[in-house]
Amino acid sequence: MTSNYEDALFRDARVKNTSKTGNLLKANEYEVIGSSKISLEDNDLDDVKILLKKDANDNLKEIKFMCSCGQTKSILLDYGESGANSE
Repeated sequence: MTSNYEDALFRDARVKNTSKTGNLLKANEYEVIGSSKISLEDNDLDDVKILLKKDANDNLKEIKFMCSCGQTKSILLDYGESGANSE
């Protein structure tokens, strides 16, 4: 596998109005919720690309497997302590 990792930060945004139709968003219709780094690793033998999405602190947030046939599978990672028992 080869890694084409860039340290560029991309903004994550959320659309405020879900009833919106069309492809155009105005500035007041979305909010920036964070930033992330994106890495794409290519496996030539299996025709599967692996997209790694990290937050600004290099914590892995999402792993997406993309097949050359067009199917994708994602694993989302949540580092919150909401379900952890601290006893």
